[in-house]
Amino acid sequence: MAVTAKMVKELRDQTGAGMMDCKKALTENDGDMDKAIDWLREKGISKAAKKADRVAAEGLAAIAVEGNKAVIAEINSETDFVAKNDNFKVLINDIATHLLKTNPESVEAALESKMENGQTVSEFLNNAIAKIGEKISLRRFQIVEKTDADAFGSYLHMGGRIGVLTLLEGTTDEEVAKDVAMHAAAVNPRFVSRDEIPAEEVEREREVLKQQALNEGKPEKIVEKMVEGRLGKFFEEISLVDQAFVKDTDQKVGKYVESKGGSVKGFIRYEVGEGMEKREDNFAEEVMSQVKK
Repeated sequence: MAVTAKMVKELRDQTGAGMMDCKKALTENDGDMDKAIDWLREKGISKAAKKADRVAAEGLAAIAVEGNKAVIAEINSETDFVAKNDNFKVLINDIATHLLKTNPESVEAALESKMENGQTVSEFLNNAIAKIGEKISLRRFQIVEKTDADAFGSYLHMGGRIGVLTLLEGTTDEEVAKDVAMHAAAVNPRFVSRDEIPAEEVEREREVLKQQALNEGKPEKIVEKMVEGRLGKFFEEISLVDQAFVKDTDQKVGKYVESKGGSVKGFIRYEVGEGMEKREDNFAEEVMSQVKK
């Protein structure tokens, strides 16, 4: 039976599933609407669609390393209760391992890629949504490669609420790389070095500092020197290698790594839910809503 646009729309209205999923469901079931609905339910797609507009800003970061490749990923859930669940932890590690093996170019490509169990990542997540009852989503990931002369460092704070992956050049000492990852988790730098800071941002900060000094009544002839001194503190706040190392505040992170024969090439820091609007549900209402199901 030929699948028409009207049939696809009808199925979408009934299930909330995406157009392509509805078309596939109808095609797989020769246009039988009831069977198509069951097919979507079995795949967990209809249940996932109903939760698609819900906010999932909790969850965990995961890191997987294999040889000269590493991946850091953030998978979100709606509540931290789910994030603490052992099954959720297995899920995020399975996805991280899959990402490392398949090397997809984007989240969209990752969701369409097939896992070893034959499911796409999207289907895998939909099945988890159907079982757990919460929206679960792959928010972001990044894959990093190194040479045999470099080192990865990984650190997960609070089980994955914050995840950091670092890459050091010129040293294979993974403990040093992990130390830098722990520092980045604690201090939250924005750039590896001051050279990476956009010139416009530096100039904007310089102007702010200049006006601050002038407003303080400082003579113009010494303002420039004051600004440069204060700009150094600005760099220390956002540049990783310029920051005082948390394990030894008498030395900078960059100098610490140099003392071990290496240099910091890069880092990725994920703080779960950063930049997302958090849920503000009433806890008692949340519990009661679960009890009534």
